[in-house]
Amino acid sequence: MSRVRERLTSRAFSLAAVVIAVLWTTPTLGLLVSSVRPEDDIKTTGWWTLFGAPHVTLDNYGEVLLGGGNASGQLADHLVNSFVITLPSVLFPLVLAFFAAYALAWIDFKGRDALVVGIFALQVVPLQMALVPLLKLFSQGWLFLPAWDATGPARFSHVWFAHTVFALPFAVFLLHNFLAGLPRELIEAARVDGASHRTLLLRIALPLAGPALATYAIIQFIWVWNDLLVALTLAGGTADTAPATVRLASLAGTRGDEWQRLTAGAFVSAAVPVLVFCCLQRYVTRGLLAGSVKG
Repeated sequence: MSRVRERLTSRAFSLAAVVIAVLWTTPTLGLLVSSVRPEDDIKTTGWWTLFGAPHVTLDNYGEVLLGGGNASGQLADHLVNSFVITLPSVLFPLVLAFFAAYALAWIDFKGRDALVVGIFALQVVPLQMALVPLLKLFSQGWLFLPAWDATGPARFSHVWFAHTVFALPFAVFLLHNFLAGLPRELIEAARVDGASHRTLLLRIALPLAGPALATYAIIQFIWVWNDLLVALTLAGGTADTAPATVRLASLAGTRGDEWQRLTAGAFVSAAVPVLVFCCLQRYVTRGLLAGSVKG
């Protein structure tokens, strides 16, 4: 075991990690550099020529974020729509899955194991296969969901519902595996002291499940933020409900040659999930270290 650790910490592996990191981040660097170059430079020379003849402008971002044309601009409004779609689509399955995972892990009832297996099996059902049935249900005003012509935040409810339903199997499976691994002695000691399931859930399970919750929040946020198919199909198809991914598809123009707009818009859209990942990664690491014990 010690030899394996020595090999993993050797200079060769460190150099390999640096090379992989450079190769992985080079496309992102090219996207960033292209987003601040003038239109003529982007269409005539490669992005690496900026370092030899620097010519930088922020007009691309101004045109993309605040411009008023049909083929450009107003991405800021669509970014707001992306946040309105993404945040509830992360919080809803996170809360529901946490309650369900605790029940499946620490509440004994008949058929619990079969239910866990069934939830795990639901992960194989693709979202794309259910789009047509969902459209039929939503068009008929199914259950508590409002009609397509709803106003205000309710007009996003169909997208929230689709993302929540199809995110629950993986969320329950992930959180269940984490909660089921909590020390049984800790749970039993709390029960002996008279703790109810509410106390166990909020005072013990919730603080200890911080790493798992943060990990799932990162995965779900990136998935929903980058989603195009569900938002394009279930968000109503109008400009006031379309997220940034839908708008990015039209930034290149009708001929697909408006690269300065596409690079600026793509970098803005990609920067948001990267920022969320960097912020939540700290909490994941803190939670993992807080749960460690001395041997």
